[in-house]
Amino acid sequence: MKKNKDFRTTNLLTFLQDKTNDYENRIALATKDQFGWKEFTYKGIGLLSRKIANWMINDIKLIKGDRVAILCESKPEFGACFFASALSGTIFTPLDVKLTLHELRIILTDCKPKVLFVSNQFFEQALILRNELDFIKHIVLIDESPVKSNFTTIYNLKNNYDGKFRRPHLRSTAILIYTSGTTGSPKGVEITYLNMLTQLDALEWVRDVVFPEYGKTDIAVLSILPMNHLFELTVGFSLFMNWGLSIYYTHSLRPKDILSMMCEKNVKFMIVVPAFLKLLKTSIESKINALPQIKKMSFNIAYRIAKFIPFTCIKRLMFKDIHKRFGGYFKGCITGGAPLDISVGRFFERIGIQIYNGYGLTETSPVVSVNCDDRKNLASVGRPLKCFEAKIEPQTSELLLRGLSVMKGYYNRDDLTKQVIDNEGWLHTGDIAKIDRKGFLYITGRIKNMIVLSGGKKVFPEEVEAVLEKSEKFKELCVFGYSKTQGLKEGSEEVAVAILPADDIAQSHERENIIKNEVKILSEHLAPYKRPTNIFLINDPLPRTTTRKVKRKELKEIIGTK
Repeated sequence: MKKNKDFRTTNLLTFLQDKTNDYENRIALATKDQFGWKEFTYKGIGLLSRKIANWMINDIKLIKGDRVAILCESKPEFGACFFASALSGTIFTPLDVKLTLHELRIILTDCKPKVLFVSNQFFEQALILRNELDFIKHIVLIDESPVKSNFTTIYNLKNNYDGKFRRPHLRSTAILIYTSGTTGSPKGVEITYLNMLTQLDALEWVRDVVFPEYGKTDIAVLSILPMNHLFELTVGFSLFMNWGLSIYYTHSLRPKDILSMMCEKNVKFMIVVPAFLKLLKTSIESKINALPQIKKMSFNIAYRIAKFIPFTCIKRLMFKDIHKRFGGYFKGCITGGAPLDISVGRFFERIGIQIYNGYGLTETSPVVSVNCDDRKNLASVGRPLKCFEAKIEPQTSELLLRGLSVMKGYYNRDDLTKQVIDNEGWLHTGDIAKIDRKGFLYITGRIKNMIVLSGGKKVFPEEVEAVLEKSEKFKELCVFGYSKTQGLKEGSEEVAVAILPADDIAQSHERENIIKNEVKILSEHLAPYKRPTNIFLINDPLPRTTTRKVKRKELKEIIGTK
């Protein structure tokens, strides 16, 4: 997208055409498997996207507004399916590969896609779902070597790259992405083309800050977040493709594997969650601790001195051995999805790796702010992007946002939409925040009961409670976030549940084992990250308000004294 072009006059069709023309033979997307690297140029991704879109429009006769879903790990073909959905005017629904069949069934029943794109890895789940859900008319494999040769794949479609593609209205839905629901079921967030293009335009300034060398050399970035997350799909995919970067996908989160890939491809940048930074810091520190005493002392002295050095280039020279492990080109990363541990951010800044702390919500498409202009203040998530108005509600200190990146609403749930977007268009984020006199935003807490795990995953207690409450062995229960007080995950939240056993169970000497086993059985209906890892048995009824709402804060205090 060119700077002198009004983003409101374009769409994802012209976006794809522009990128194909501007960066034709540059590597766009790549992944590594047992056979080596599989790389797609910008031209290649454009052709594959058009081929899939032609099939959807002309062969199976999808119409504007039909839904297509994808169940797949991050890989280049995922991106081609996304662009094909846009070219065909359909609504793209990425599915979380970590969800159980039960959870996938709920989501698919809500959005009723006619096509389910799937990778070899999740083909068996897709077959089960199609056999149960008759609205799924087509399963399409996206791997070049399909696990079932008699199934349609995107590679054996007709090589039809030309045709009359659709130009959806800017305010029509482009992506339908599901988040955990406060009502006990997932909510489909409708992200429009206008939402997406507004984000790309509003984030344009970040490029010149993060990549001052832009336009002078090719830039490689590494992707470790799943593409079914809007943060990755908007920033790690759409935004980076808009800038003509080369995106490499890895399916391993082991620091050793990631560092190897960074060296091989001269990676300069990453999008991460805070938990990964903590893991990487621990890995670096373990290497330092294994050094001879004299080298360990040298590092510690340099680390203390670096605190007073304002220039990143000098810090990189001071810690050149560490930077060699990263390949020598790595500059930094944007982090979001969960609160950043300031000590972790400070560690990387001190050794010459730049950390850009960000904030966002799925409902805001998703980026609200990125702290690119005051990185010394790691507690701040930066100023809100130009596409947002932001204010703090005086009585509750809740952050309210309004602008062109705010979602269209929750799919088929006007009631829930009205609960979060008021009559004046303000989105009530549920986050407690403050804005300083320079306009910098600080997120200080949450009004919502949402639990944010160390990896950035978000869990709504009500969704977990809806599953556990089916047991007759529980008289009362409450799910909440339990903060770790030690270890690698210190300060991060885990899913916990407080349970008052039913009267007959409470009298049993085996009540603890019975309750834990029941939680384990019921939790099979939940994705692994949603399952309670801390189970507390209580002897008294849950503390409640006069309207019967559980006093979660008071409950946490009770649990804390146990």
